[in-house]
Amino acid sequence: MINLYFDAEFTGLHKDTTLISIGIVSASGESFYAELNDFADYQITPWIKENVLSNTVVKGENKELAELLDKENTVFVVGSKYEVRESLLEWLKHFESDIQFVSDVSHYDFVLLVDLLASSALELPDCISASCHDINQDIARVLRISEKEAFDLSREELLTKLGKPLPKGVKHNALYDAKIIQAIYRQLQ
Repeated sequence: MINLYFDAEFTGLHKDTTLISIGIVSASGESFYAELNDFADYQITPWIKENVLSNTVVKGENKELAELLDKENTVFVVGSKYEVRESLLEWLKHFESDIQFVSDVSHYDFVLLVDLLASSALELPDCISASCHDINQDIARVLRISEKEAFDLSREELLTKLGKPLPKGVKHNALYDAKIIQAIYRQLQ
């Protein structure tokens, strides 16, 4: 089984939220990043506009991110949910092993990922685990704090205290956050 580290950005913490972007990184450094063009615009709050959309290539016109994606040879897709699904399923095919997704406080992220890949967790490809490993629980266990306290910890500060460099990018970009998740997971296992 291989781990794929991922993060999703979406239109809010509510039941009708829609996916804005998703970033996935493999243990070997291969990466996939997608921005969806069919998310619910009417759900965008000023906070999401300032902190999430500004950190995307298309809506945020973020040229630095576009250059970084190109340098890192990231599979980069912009499109509808259907187009992103097709590209992601194709990208996942080259992993010749069962897949375990790993995220951070993954309640919304994993539901949105499952919804992107299939109509339900029961219809995921056989090689994909229908459960997600959540590093917030690892942080709480290793630091011997509550999950609430772990939730409130800055992930960047945690990595810095562990003596690890931060990846290039900015917080609330799904690919950057996926790299942070990968780095923390590696340190806590």
